[in-house]
Amino acid sequence: MQDSTPYVVGIDVGGTKTHLRALAGGENVVDRVSGSAGWRPHDPGAAAGRLAALIRDALPADARPSAVAVGGHACETPRQCEAIRAELQERLGVPALVVGDAELLVPAAGLDKGVGLVAGTGSVAVGRLPDGGPVQVGGWGAVLGDEGGAAGLVREAARAVWAAHDRGEVPDALATGLVEAFGVAEVPALGAALEAATDVSGEWGRHSPVVFAAAEAGSPLARAVIADGGRALASLVVRLAGRGVAVDDVVVAGGTVLAQPALYEAFTSALAESLPAARPQRLRVPPVEGAVALARSLL
Repeated sequence: MQDSTPYVVGIDVGGTKTHLRALAGGENVVDRVSGSAGWRPHDPGAAAGRLAALIRDALPADARPSAVAVGGHACETPRQCEAIRAELQERLGVPALVVGDAELLVPAAGLDKGVGLVAGTGSVAVGRLPDGGPVQVGGWGAVLGDEGGAAGLVREAARAVWAAHDRGEVPDALATGLVEAFGVAEVPALGAALEAATDVSGEWGRHSPVVFAAAEAGSPLARAVIADGGRALASLVVRLAGRGVAVDDVVVAGGTVLAQPALYEAFTSALAESLPAARPQRLRVPPVEGAVALARSLL
């Protein structure tokens, strides 16, 4: 006999892990975390198939969801998200919504509008126009952007120590830390080490703790890189404001900015200078809460 219980399902597909949460009768009944390997948001059919399989495996036998909302990593445009949504809704036969994963932050914080800012390995900010249209700024990847994210910080740190080397300065804590982290003999070899990365964001980003350790050790270069990173994150919010997005509330998430007080303080200070009325806040619940809230809104 098929389970007639209505299950509201929210899914947060992050860069490394996927978090699924299902509610029945207003109570959490399923809470499952798995890896995100195999997530292919640029292939709508494959992405929808993966999501449908996750739901099928997570819910009790013979159960069906009543509504599903998904925040997907690297789901970068409304057209891309809509293609996955259409495929998923066709497979499940229930209302579905698919957005970029950064769009989960505002509803997760219990807000109707505002900005979601993520600074983890990369960085991105999202919001919505008065007509409800989504806007994303940043998120260009470690080679072109992601300033203020882990990989972007390492890239800028390498640039800073290389410039210092060209000026004839003695290597400081940032230079020695990066040289050791990348396993090279001297500063000039850092460029080749960065270029050799096969997973640029991941391989660069994992060395970001070196930047913060050097700053604590007194490196002016590292402190300048962090300050610039904070200003870059604030500039994402400024860009959204310039496009008409309500920026009164800014919900901040991401393993780098929330784990490193120096970066968060640099961001909030820069934001206060540029947009004094904006209210930044740390996200204190899992982003999947935003997916669940969006799913409930579909009923």
